[in-house]
Amino acid sequence: MKKIIQPLCFGAVVAVPLSFSGVNTAAGPIRFAGENAELVLSEVSNRTVRVQLSLLDAQGQPRAPVPTNALVAFASVERLRIRELDGSTELNIGPLHVTLSAQPLTVTLRRADRTLVQELKFDAEATDEAAVRFETRAPVLGLGEGAQQFDRRGALYPMEPSWGAWNRPVFGSVVPSPFLIGTDGWALLAHRPEGQFDLREAAARFLPRPSASGGAALDLFIISLDGPADALAEYVRLTGRPALPPKWALGYMQSHRTIAGPEQPLEIARTFREKHLPCDALIYLGTGYCPAGWNTGHGSLDFNPAAFDRPADQLNALHELHFEIALHVNQAPEDLFGSSIDERSDSPRHISNYWARHREIFALGVDGWWPDDGDELPLDARLTRHQLYYEGALHDRPNVRPWSLHRTGYAGVQRYGGWIWSGDVDSTWESLAAQLSVGLNHGLSLTPFWGSDTGGFFPTTELTGELYARWFQFSTFCPSFRSHGRTWHLRLPWGWNTGAFGPKEAAEENHPDASELHNAAIEPICRQYLELRYRLLPYNYTVAREAVDTGLPMMRALWLHYPDDAEAVVRGDEFLWGRDLLVAPVIEKGATSRRLYLPSGKWHDWWTGEQVEGGRWIERSVDLATLPLYARAGAIIPLDPVREYTAQSVSEPTTIRVFPGEDGAFTLYDDDGQTLGYREGSDPQTVWIRFQWDDATRRLTIERDERMQEWRGPTRQFVVELSHGSTVTDPIEFRGEPVVIRL
Repeated sequence: MKKIIQPLCFGAVVAVPLSFSGVNTAAGPIRFAGENAELVLSEVSNRTVRVQLSLLDAQGQPRAPVPTNALVAFASVERLRIRELDGSTELNIGPLHVTLSAQPLTVTLRRADRTLVQELKFDAEATDEAAVRFETRAPVLGLGEGAQQFDRRGALYPMEPSWGAWNRPVFGSVVPSPFLIGTDGWALLAHRPEGQFDLREAAARFLPRPSASGGAALDLFIISLDGPADALAEYVRLTGRPALPPKWALGYMQSHRTIAGPEQPLEIARTFREKHLPCDALIYLGTGYCPAGWNTGHGSLDFNPAAFDRPADQLNALHELHFEIALHVNQAPEDLFGSSIDERSDSPRHISNYWARHREIFALGVDGWWPDDGDELPLDARLTRHQLYYEGALHDRPNVRPWSLHRTGYAGVQRYGGWIWSGDVDSTWESLAAQLSVGLNHGLSLTPFWGSDTGGFFPTTELTGELYARWFQFSTFCPSFRSHGRTWHLRLPWGWNTGAFGPKEAAEENHPDASELHNAAIEPICRQYLELRYRLLPYNYTVAREAVDTGLPMMRALWLHYPDDAEAVVRGDEFLWGRDLLVAPVIEKGATSRRLYLPSGKWHDWWTGEQVEGGRWIERSVDLATLPLYARAGAIIPLDPVREYTAQSVSEPTTIRVFPGEDGAFTLYDDDGQTLGYREGSDPQTVWIRFQWDDATRRLTIERDERMQEWRGPTRQFVVELSHGSTVTDPIEFRGEPVVIRL
């Protein structure tokens, strides 16, 4: 018997016969993994249906689900709750159409036009591999960080955090997130329980791990995508909006390892400023992973006097040079817990008490944290650790945005402002190439803010000035722009022309050839890309704000904006930086050209201004200083004067570079760069300025965006230029009233 479910008021439902075929038989129990179960369907949004399947205990009651802290509060309306099912049943949940059928339980989700979104089949029999089955007929993205890239199909994913379980030298750490995206129009979040994803066949499987109470309470979200951005919008709806980072986090960060003595931190800081090499943050590793770090050993929160003998004075001196300070910390309690930093507990494992251990050195002027390791932490503790470094910092500095860099995490960490890096990869060309797709999948399923160890972490004989320069160019277009690795002096922008390795931290046979230590070409290349990164600050900060509002990552798979281009969908070796810039890092040793794919439309070569027709492959010649970079026609890119740090005042105007060939628009966002006023718009320095380019009339209109009801100043100065400086205007003063420029 086929039935249709018609909703009543207050979310109640009733089953009404729709049509009959064959003999009417009694409804049978819903079963999963050999046990009876209760099925609940809920409407989360017009795109998302929640499917909860709870196994029944001996008394016929649903077993309690395994709690997690991955989700945030969101609106939801229960549409169906049943324990028995006869034949098939249909119901509409918002604009989506759901069909339920028995033996085995099958939930089929279709759009209003009846095109298939996804179909879930639940194994009824009791086996060790009772699974939820679904189809993967097109490339699948997401699933967090690490492991096989780029299309996730073709592998079994244990979904366990790991430092080195899946080709660590190339892919880095595994940081799982149970959010996967089908590029043919669906997404799935397997909220609970934890489990494996087997994508080796088109008929894929989610294999839930039984809970400690026996059986598994399934909580799945099926998402219909009208466009790629819907996947991130729903991910944010379920797991929380990303926190906006402090502006300084978008600058360059220099990591340190073994410190030669108390004078060295200030010497390196002064060298950056004397050389006028832009840099915002200095990061210090702890002792234990190096012989002489900032602290006294693993888990310590005490300064090492051999490196910081006068920590208050040294931190003040670094701050006077306009550097932010971040410190490495590890060995958090394995069962770290607590729902709020404001809770009170006698346990040293509670986040309020563990944070209290940080408070003294935080008060000295530490600006950020580098919580390392963490694979041993259970799911909740991984999230709680991110929460600790967000809420703890806010508790002590109530209106200053926190920042922390982690090696582990889970879906939901983005709301705590924690960034994640790819772990301890080797310094090889293969590793560099892999980082592109690692970062893209991370941004689609974990946080919008990701990066790698520029140059690779473990030195090999492949670590040369060339590899470092190519990795540095790539990192310029990663949210986290940070150099780090063993034999760390070779991670300094000037480190390849000193004639010395600095502290060696690898076997002799794994070091670069000594002839590489007199490569004068590398520092100018690092300078070129540091200056480009800082010139792009207004664009990058706007893209970061877009990540907060929409969940869209800064570093974007081509699929996000070109879902109908089959070639673009499968590309994991190039990416978009925001909406308007296409980045194709050089990832082969000795390359003199880079073959890359340009999606449909017109594109402008960033370096030459040449306009190129897209929808095809091109071969771009390169020298060591060139990373292929293209702006799409219609793009409007704001460029600031070069700064040495993000908060440095500049007197020259912002350049608005227009790339003609299509109409275009860009809305510039800015604020004070450090407070929480962005949340509700209370920051008086907030500006939203809209630029609109009409290609036919060659006119650029500048006006307040609708999100800015009144202009609060100050005056903004702009210079407008066409691509590659072919036309440049006189300085324009913008005070909130519309301005029209003809080019």
